[in-house]
Amino acid sequence: MVLKLGKLGIGSVWDLLTHYPFRYLNYGLVTSIDKIQEGEVVTLQGEILEINNQYTRGGRQIQKLTLKDNSGELSIVWFNQPFLTRVLRKGSRVALSGKVKSYQGELTLVAPDYETLSKGEKAIHTGRLVPVYPETSGVSSKFLRKIITPLLLEVKEQIPEILPAKTLVDHQLINRKEALVKIHFPENKIASQKARYRLAFEEMLLLQTKIIRKRAKRKKEQNAFVWKIKDKELEKRVGEFIKKLPFALTSSQKKAIKEILNSLKGKSSANHLLCGDVGSGKTIVAAAVFWASLLNGHSVTYMAPTEILAFQHYETLKKLFTPFKIPVELLTGSKKIKKKGRVKIILGTHALLFQKELPDVGLVVVDEQHRFGVKQRKKLLGKNKKGFFAHRLTMTATPIPRTIALSLYGDLDISTLDKMPPGRKKVSTFVIPPKDQEKCHTWLKKEIKGKKIQAFVICPLVEASESLSSVKAVKGEFESLKKVFPKLKLELLHGRLKGKEKETILKKMQKRKIDILVSTPVVEVGLDLPNAAVMIIQSADRFGLAQLHQLRGRVGRGVKKSYCYLFAQDPSQKAIKRLKALTKYQQGLKLARLDLKWRGPGEMLGLKQHGLLKLKLANFTNLKLIKATYLEACKLATK
Repeated sequence: MVLKLGKLGIGSVWDLLTHYPFRYLNYGLVTSIDKIQEGEVVTLQGEILEINNQYTRGGRQIQKLTLKDNSGELSIVWFNQPFLTRVLRKGSRVALSGKVKSYQGELTLVAPDYETLSKGEKAIHTGRLVPVYPETSGVSSKFLRKIITPLLLEVKEQIPEILPAKTLVDHQLINRKEALVKIHFPENKIASQKARYRLAFEEMLLLQTKIIRKRAKRKKEQNAFVWKIKDKELEKRVGEFIKKLPFALTSSQKKAIKEILNSLKGKSSANHLLCGDVGSGKTIVAAAVFWASLLNGHSVTYMAPTEILAFQHYETLKKLFTPFKIPVELLTGSKKIKKKGRVKIILGTHALLFQKELPDVGLVVVDEQHRFGVKQRKKLLGKNKKGFFAHRLTMTATPIPRTIALSLYGDLDISTLDKMPPGRKKVSTFVIPPKDQEKCHTWLKKEIKGKKIQAFVICPLVEASESLSSVKAVKGEFESLKKVFPKLKLELLHGRLKGKEKETILKKMQKRKIDILVSTPVVEVGLDLPNAAVMIIQSADRFGLAQLHQLRGRVGRGVKKSYCYLFAQDPSQKAIKRLKALTKYQQGLKLARLDLKWRGPGEMLGLKQHGLLKLKLANFTNLKLIKATYLEACKLATK
């Protein structure tokens, strides 16, 4: 039994007490036999007059029990549970809970929950709100109720309160002992809600307080290079850099730059998160911060999650900094640093982690932090040869509600880009049934020839899989589309290609030498191709909304009208409803919230590697709870 409980994460008394029910069976209507009505969920209590096994003509085994109370008698039936005749004895008192149904023309309870009633003992499986727990083979909710009930009676007076009295009063929380008793055996729905809220509040508050204290410790221990140029002079010189850009910045970009520079000017190593939707202009914000670091005599290291994204940013930053004679170098698995001596800006992928002779840097930028492991980030962000820690700027295109970001990244300062650069066009999005694929191909052929645009076709898999036979694979789709579009230029892109091959394909796409790029989701972040106007996503139901929004963001960056077509293999209403959210909403934040609600934070943010999802009751869809606990944690962490 210990091993079975272990599968549920139960290894101690406290684990058992905090193995919370996820729902309740409402067996609170205790009534008499003469008052039952079809369709009601009731609890009947009485004496067993008779119980036996019977057989139907088809060989089906039926257990029939005759129950008697003060108002009459009733036949109860179960199917294929012969052990009941040994458990439920004639003459004993019993409680039966279930839905009243019609069976062979008479009202009855079919396969109800049951428990024998002993004098002086309270019912725990019937006649009340009955908790239902996460289960595993050999460990049922009934078994868990049996062991949790006496345990609660034994230890409840020893349960310590860990929240301050003022916190309980300010947030109208019941005490911890009462919450633990009532979450398992509430007298009504309101009691269960109060218990759940109290325990969820505690859970989220402990997480928030831990993160805030970690942040304070980091600021105390991690000394950074002190910038020589500060405040107004730095702002002025960064402003001059911004004026030379070939486009105007949005108000949110300017605000983010100011906030980040403010974080980086202190004596402690800064840790700042820049969160912005697809196409909101995070790279330009980062470039302005690069310039500030360079003005102060410190190099910059930029780590991207994919070679494609690293290539893209390399091209962008080279154009921006070449006029200032600032060297920009690229380091990936297939590309080494060419120039010797001090490199000012170095971009790279995981290869940065294995470079022995990186220059001492004053600023490290990590793009899409959740794609790197904790140990990887620590290696890049560790103390340099001079004993200082670099300032850190983390960027994510996953749009996270600020309140959630405060919980997930509570040890970071946060800036958000909530405005899009002028000229970004709305991408018309449609959910298309597979039968209309041929019509889509005919339309696409006309668009490419007539308007000289480019298109993406995205598939989830590289190669076909027997276990996922209905899911589109990019290699097979590429061969198929070459036959459909014999006169167009198609290329194949996926993660298994070598870095040099990916770079060549990307440059061909940029130079408009490719009409249709057939790819896996490796293009989902960072790719900026103004001439790309059509995004077709095969087996779209295999992706989360946030990822689909990222993929859609690869088009609509130029002046031409852009489209996104979602082909779903799963015809279910649930799958189609989820995809249709993309036809209604263009805002990543709204879609991210829906993704969070429907698929959970692990899907939306890839958070499992952060260790922040070990929450039993609190969740990241409850923004009100997150905000309340964050503010309370800020108060408590300073005490």
